[in-house]
Amino acid sequence: MSTALDGMPQAALEAALGDPEDFACTSAALDVAEDFPAEVCAQLDAFGLPAYYVPAEWGGALDDHEQLIALWRTVARRDVSAAVAHGKTYLGAAPVWDAGTPEQAAETAAAILASTPIAWALSEPEHGADLLNGGLTATATGDGYRLDGTKWPINNATRGGRLTLLARTGEPGTARGHSLFVVDKAELASGTWRNLAKAPTHGIRGIDISGIEFDGATLPAGALIGPAGSGIETVLRSLQLTRIACGGLSLGAGEHGLRLVARFTAERIIQRRPLIDRAYPGSILARCAALLAAAEAATLLGARSIHSLTGELSVTSAVVKSLAPTLVDALLGELSELLGVRSYLTGTYEHGAFQKIWRDHQVVAVFDGSTPVNRSGLAQQFPRLARALEAGDVDTGGLAEAVASGTPLRPLDRAGQSLLSRRGCSLVQSLPALAESLTANGAPDGLAEHAAALSATARRLGALMAEVRPAARPPMPAYELAAAYELCYAGAAVLHLWVHGSAGHRGEPLWQDGLWVRAALRALRTRLAAALRTPAPDPAPGDDRIDAALSRHIAEAAETGAPVTPFGAPLPLSAVRSEGAPA
Repeated sequence: MSTALDGMPQAALEAALGDPEDFACTSAALDVAEDFPAEVCAQLDAFGLPAYYVPAEWGGALDDHEQLIALWRTVARRDVSAAVAHGKTYLGAAPVWDAGTPEQAAETAAAILASTPIAWALSEPEHGADLLNGGLTATATGDGYRLDGTKWPINNATRGGRLTLLARTGEPGTARGHSLFVVDKAELASGTWRNLAKAPTHGIRGIDISGIEFDGATLPAGALIGPAGSGIETVLRSLQLTRIACGGLSLGAGEHGLRLVARFTAERIIQRRPLIDRAYPGSILARCAALLAAAEAATLLGARSIHSLTGELSVTSAVVKSLAPTLVDALLGELSELLGVRSYLTGTYEHGAFQKIWRDHQVVAVFDGSTPVNRSGLAQQFPRLARALEAGDVDTGGLAEAVASGTPLRPLDRAGQSLLSRRGCSLVQSLPALAESLTANGAPDGLAEHAAALSATARRLGALMAEVRPAARPPMPAYELAAAYELCYAGAAVLHLWVHGSAGHRGEPLWQDGLWVRAALRALRTRLAAALRTPAPDPAPGDDRIDAALSRHIAEAAETGAPVTPFGAPLPLSAVRSEGAPA
């Protein structure tokens, strides 16, 4: 089984996307015109990216979600809009792989491999993400179903040739009141449906965010996915995979923004000195690089957990889907301070790319379950998570496989998925023992101190979570505790990847003296203190040397195309960028 770390699929995709300078110029023009990135999507089709949306058992190349996320990141670090436009097909097809018949899966696979876009029609104008109360109905007839109602706003609703549609088939507001259907628009009778106009959007401006309206459209009985009334359960199981995959979009956006601003700080000369030589810009750059590394670690382990800790995905997916966009939104906000007015201008400094990244990425926190939705779902599991953390309950074998990045993964066992994790979250629950081992076995300056402090915070957090009673509408403190739990997950991911990966990365600048892991833990502990409303953490030994070393490496990597995160890939650079040293 190939993995993201072998670099081959990513390198091939980079080559297929062409010169970065030409790509950036085209993306900027499409954004201004609010045009769909049709040419880029055609390039991705020609490369064969749709095959990575189809499981291997149905003739595709998807056997490793770590690789899928790496490919999405490769596209998103060029243009988030293009990644969102093309990647929606993976999201739309996910329920078919989970609960569809062999015939439905084969037909869907054939459509995807023929580059047919697929939409996932969940949202409605009056109900939004309240899927239990959707108004579009599928009324049983003698030989099938009649569709009536509207889905909006939906990515690919107009361009998509097929839809995976959630419709009400029973009592609204109940868990068994909705069903999923495969809809082939080419087979619908004329006059029984129509597409709704594209909605103007702040970011991802050219993407097909539109809708579809049904008025007596008929479906055959074979269009039903799974048993009648199982739609919500299938959606939730599918989201456990798609939410983690969305982390790749955030990593790409964060990397793009970090590289762009790092180049600016190295090139921008004020009073005969580049910005990067000043303490304040260097500290911001280092902190943003640390947050991106933390998001990368959490997303990477989330992707591998799809295969090795499948029963815990109700926790893992909620954490990654909340955490990755939150951290990347935060780092983009901080990076904008270094660019100043250039962060708002559309035609200045590398085609005004930063303001487009910033706008485009905001949607990642919204689709496939918004941050509040995911934190609410996490809060429902607080009692079990708190007990498991206190007990130190860990799936040792599954965790060992998850943290061994770059090694082959077992095939996904969909039967192992559960709407609630019976074991909690092995990664977070392993944190106390891991911190103790670092203290006992030695570590770079400050690392053991950061790990011990993070472990202590996690234990306190577990006690606070145990006091929260599960509720359909959790109190506000529960959302804050969920945000803190996400940060503990990221910290545990960072530590595990360091322990299990440091020997294989000797000599790499980010890994020397634990640079990236110490920076990431320092940044996460600072955010944890804010989330829990406790005093800022005391510095650990060696913290005063992190900013200068990390910011200088990031600036150099941005100039040379070297990786800017511990598990990132090189980026080929244009021989000439649109602007030289910024004025």
